[in-house]
Amino acid sequence: MTVLAQSGAEVGNPILNIAIFVAFVVVTMGLVIKASRTTKKASDFYTGGGQFSGPQNGFAIAGDYLSAASFLGIAGAIAVYGYDGFLYSIGFLVAWLVALLLVAELLRNTGRFTMADVLSFRLKERPVRMAAALSTLAVSLFYLLAQMAGAGGLVALLLDIEGKAGQAIVVAVVGVLMIVYVLIGGMKGTTYVQMVKAVLLVAGAGLMFVLVLFAVRGNFSQLLADAQAMVSSSSNEAVAQRDVLAPGAKYGISNMTQIDFLSLGLALVLGTAGLPHVLMRFYTVPTAKEARRSVTWAIALIGAFYLFTLVLGYGAAKMVGPDAILGAPGKENSAAPLLAFELGGTLFLAIISAVAFATILAVVAGLAITASASFAHDIYASVIKRGNATEDEQVRVSRITVVVIGLVAIVLGILAMGQNIAFLVALAFAVAASANLPTLLYSLFWRKFNTTGALFSIYGGLISCLVLIVFSPAVSGAPSAMFPNVDFSWFPLSNPGIVSIPLAFALGIVGTYVGRRKQEDRYKQAEMEVRSLTGVGVEKAVSH
Repeated sequence: MTVLAQSGAEVGNPILNIAIFVAFVVVTMGLVIKASRTTKKASDFYTGGGQFSGPQNGFAIAGDYLSAASFLGIAGAIAVYGYDGFLYSIGFLVAWLVALLLVAELLRNTGRFTMADVLSFRLKERPVRMAAALSTLAVSLFYLLAQMAGAGGLVALLLDIEGKAGQAIVVAVVGVLMIVYVLIGGMKGTTYVQMVKAVLLVAGAGLMFVLVLFAVRGNFSQLLADAQAMVSSSSNEAVAQRDVLAPGAKYGISNMTQIDFLSLGLALVLGTAGLPHVLMRFYTVPTAKEARRSVTWAIALIGAFYLFTLVLGYGAAKMVGPDAILGAPGKENSAAPLLAFELGGTLFLAIISAVAFATILAVVAGLAITASASFAHDIYASVIKRGNATEDEQVRVSRITVVVIGLVAIVLGILAMGQNIAFLVALAFAVAASANLPTLLYSLFWRKFNTTGALFSIYGGLISCLVLIVFSPAVSGAPSAMFPNVDFSWFPLSNPGIVSIPLAFALGIVGTYVGRRKQEDRYKQAEMEVRSLTGVGVEKAVSH
């Protein structure tokens, strides 16, 4: 098996793999079509009419949050880098607690459809909505980029597709499916897909967790020792020298990589509280009590899953080996499917891969609906039409936006093929933490915060983060970059969070004092404070 992926040998049975993929798509499409029959108003399309229970929404939140990065990217990072790879799991899990404690319920009580509802509640509506919508679109596109890249590598491995042209076709098919899901079912259909996907993903990862521990007779220490031995026997000298049981395999080579690690950690921990597609989930429940219940369910599912990834990653290192993983079409992202093949053969590989495929489809659908809602509700209805757009017009524009976003995501996904998707998602977290989080926190907790501060913070955080990413080793100048054959990088860190996040917080303060002569509505500020803490009048929390 250790030479399977490198030798070009077929992994599993492509016909069986595609049959299970198609079965999943047929079942979930049935759910989406059923949901479309009750999608009549804008609130149905954007938030499912706020009709989901706490447990249902908890599963959907887990479905939204546990992306392909969580399953494919983290398992591969642990298999190849060990301890340093597990830091992604820790970062994603701790980040969820930050979102819960600081933002989630307050945001739900204040807004109605999108994050911009909250930011524009007591500030000047049109400029703030435009800025918030642009940052939402940027975060969504970065996240979509990661999911599409994962889809290309995964399906190429399973269907024995060689070459970038074949993977590009796979990425295009995933993009088209995403567009269809959202166009037909809106938020209701997307939520049902995410609930099904969350059950499948946690159950599938749990089963693999049990099988790996069974293979080592429950001796976790033996699993770690065997994984290290397999890495040390790698034919790649750089890989063979790694100590996957200690810090430093990825982020310990120099002072600069250690700073890069700090930057990554900051982006992961603070990014979730600014992710619009996760925060939007809190608008799909009817009461604050149900929002809290959904959080309880989500934390249980997410926490269990991230514990599973530790065993899955080291299990892949032991049973598959880093050479086979890095030689597969999806590189590190292939670790979990190859481990499934080792544990249960062709059928189990097909099932687990269908779960991973379901993960990608569900997350990209959630991202697409968030981005399209933000454009239609915040830019079209509130900025272009100045609040005079009908609900039918908003939904129509939202559907057009889904198609445009899907096409852009396909192109970007093709460019990002071969990248570790956990790393790509970390870039999305950096954009979210830089552009959205400072403004959200200031709006909710700082009475003096004003429109100028919001614009300084959003645009400053967004532009600085995007510029630093473009001129970083993640894009050019490194073997693992998106454009490895050119070098226009001058920023030394792969993740810009350590610079762009503090800068955005500082710009929010500077902008607030620069614009302090422009008085905001104090009554609106007081109303927002009461509403965020109590949830009173939440259904009326819409543009003024």
